[in-house]
Amino acid sequence: MNDDKEFVDGMIVKKPKEQAPDFIKAGISFKLDEFAAWVGQWKKNNPGKEWLNIEVKESKGGKYYAEVDNWEPKQTNGAAPADGYQPPVEDIPW
Repeated sequence: MNDDKEFVDGMIVKKPKEQAPDFIKAGISFKLDEFAAWVGQWKKNNPGKEWLNIEVKESKGGKYYAEVDNWEPKQTNGAAPADGYQPPVEDIPW
């Protein structure tokens, strides 16, 4: 996993308006030209990716922002589950 923060250009996340109902959690605005250019560059830098995952977060100062979620499951050779657990040898039935 990459620990570098990657922010989403052209995407603005705002807290809901005070009079908004409880089921509205955030407002999202796109500056279309800037966002489209950013997505195009992201896709160019990440060939073969089919999904772009974005997390909405809250800064220490209380502002919302959008960050690319670069989490990927650990690669395994098929022998161990993705969580990394391997049973002790004596627990294997053969």
